[in-house]
Amino acid sequence: MVKQILGGMIMAAAITAGAEELTPREAAIVDIGAWTARGEQDKLDAAFKRGFDAGLTLNEAKELVGQLYAYCGFPRALNAATTLMKAASAANPAEGRGNSPFKPDYSALRDGTANQTKLCGGPVKGALFDFHPQLDEYLKAHLFGDIFERDALDWRTREIVTIAALAARPETEPQMKAHIAIGKVNGVSDAQAANIVRRVRLPQNPEDLPAGFLPIPAGEPNTAYAKYFTGNSYLHKLTLEQVPAFGVLFEPGCLNNWHIHHAKTGGGQMLIVTAGVGFYQEWGKPARRLEKGDTVNIPANVKHWHGAARDSWFQHIALEIPGTGTSNEWCEPVDDETYSKAHDAAGCGKCEL
Repeated sequence: MVKQILGGMIMAAAITAGAEELTPREAAIVDIGAWTARGEQDKLDAAFKRGFDAGLTLNEAKELVGQLYAYCGFPRALNAATTLMKAASAANPAEGRGNSPFKPDYSALRDGTANQTKLCGGPVKGALFDFHPQLDEYLKAHLFGDIFERDALDWRTREIVTIAALAARPETEPQMKAHIAIGKVNGVSDAQAANIVRRVRLPQNPEDLPAGFLPIPAGEPNTAYAKYFTGNSYLHKLTLEQVPAFGVLFEPGCLNNWHIHHAKTGGGQMLIVTAGVGFYQEWGKPARRLEKGDTVNIPANVKHWHGAARDSWFQHIALEIPGTGTSNEWCEPVDDETYSKAHDAAGCGKCEL
């Protein structure tokens, strides 16, 4: 289990993210921030290459690394720069535009203070800065001046990568929350901030899940039925004899469409939850929260859906109950309002993996 990662406002916004999901370019930037902070160079290399594929330029990538030195330290930034150099050599990305020259009368402390005030939505004061004015000056002159004055990367993007880097390190939770607030001033919505944190703190692939989290194999990508799912799922065939049984793994936020298991006699389906947190809902009834060990008996000819919570991987075994005249009918996707109500009723908002 992982502790709750954001307050109720952020998680509620994540539930209704909809069109406010991260773009592929932004998702790569989030990964760059997280893997730089964690110092995992192989994963950082892949993140840079995904970013280049999504339109990130070389100069933007350099600015990301330069931004992160202030939040991760020189050693990790230097390692990230080495990884970037190798990734750029292999991918040959567009160079992109550079930074505009600083204005002739540029003053790091004066202009950095103005930048900080604009970024934060007002002057920044506090007992800590009164106690340690040297750090206050460094923040204003160097970070918000020398770094934020560079315009090859916009402030919103700088906040996205900063939130990601701070979310990747548990000791920087207070600074992460502060930058979520700064990001909001600069165009990062609550939903997008929640998506950043969830992406950093939740495994992105089945192989990254902790040992023992899945009691049965994850299976292979469920490509045959992908058109009936929102998000990615994985299918593992357990048996086709007597009672056919399949393990189904849903990534966070993945769910299947409304559907019906038709039968003249018998039929239907049984679900046995093996990992994570998810939901089951029948048409016209409230959603039910599901956790490891729960079972669901799904009658034949009943319209329903099931899938993962937004902040948890979810796995169940699906048993196909024998019957006569059996067939499956796939219907419309579950709408955002229905999915949001399922989370609200269940009191969700915790990261379960």
